[in-house]
Amino acid sequence: MRYLHLAVRHWIAAVAVVALAILSSNAAGAAPYPSQKITLIVGFAPGGFADLLARLVGQGLTDRLHQTVVVENRSGAGGNIAAGLVAHADPNGYTLLVTTTALAINETLHKNNPFSRTDLTAIAIPTSSPEALATNPSNPANNLAEFIKQMHGRTINFGSAGVGTGSHIEAAYFFKFLAKVRAQHIPFQGGAPAVNAILGNQIDLLAATLGGPVAAQMASGKLKGLGVAANKRSAAVPNVPTYAEQGFPGYTASSWVGFFAPAKTDPKILVTLNGAINKIIETPAVQKRLTGLGFEPIVGSQEKAETMFNAEVEKWGKMVKALGLSIQ
Repeated sequence: MRYLHLAVRHWIAAVAVVALAILSSNAAGAAPYPSQKITLIVGFAPGGFADLLARLVGQGLTDRLHQTVVVENRSGAGGNIAAGLVAHADPNGYTLLVTTTALAINETLHKNNPFSRTDLTAIAIPTSSPEALATNPSNPANNLAEFIKQMHGRTINFGSAGVGTGSHIEAAYFFKFLAKVRAQHIPFQGGAPAVNAILGNQIDLLAATLGGPVAAQMASGKLKGLGVAANKRSAAVPNVPTYAEQGFPGYTASSWVGFFAPAKTDPKILVTLNGAINKIIETPAVQKRLTGLGFEPIVGSQEKAETMFNAEVEKWGKMVKALGLSIQ
């Protein structure tokens, strides 16, 4: 009997140890988010706007969430390398993606994506900038209508930073289906070479996102803006008319930067991150910096960001299919 009592006591002690371990594990698992370092994986090289915004927001998240936020650049495949890494990461809120409109475009453009849009969920899309068309200041045309009339009977050579970018697709679709003129795309290895080509009169037209250097070059007169694909004029270049003002209503296209998490991430974590990003974007200093660069600040719920992303996938997908573009 004595041995039985000892065995029972040992069994009770063992059960208590296991129970304590389970409770400790649950307590650790229930630690308020965030309880460790957050990594923002940017789909493009350092120095671009996606990288700039990631670092700006990253510092803001560090201050607001009281956890270290680091930025890692994983460029390649039009942002797909970074997107694939985050799509297959643990959905715990500690590995997040910072990318651009390329994510929506690539869903249709790339035929062998290692992930689907359903593998990611939008946290916030805090800024966007319209696509724009510009020419050399020596060109006599002052708007798209004048430019198209001037180029009547000729093939327009327009340049952009690469094949399959938003700027390429937007301009190609505009010329083929709206303006109904012949146009040939000249791809460049980056935005700077494309800008240099238009400054040197090597191409007729530049297709580019307004935000960043292009807005500054238009404002200074180094580039002549002919139109912006937006519902309203940009505060950065208020003298450049919209496409709608020039007889092409309803056609808009923009480049945005968004923050994404793996699918199945706890909705409470998404709300926490979305709220923190909104607060960062709402600060006057950030607002001033974004608008000065030709970007529009966007503040909205996580659900709004997800709805916007799904609409962008559909919108760009239609243009990609209409143009017959595909990258294997």
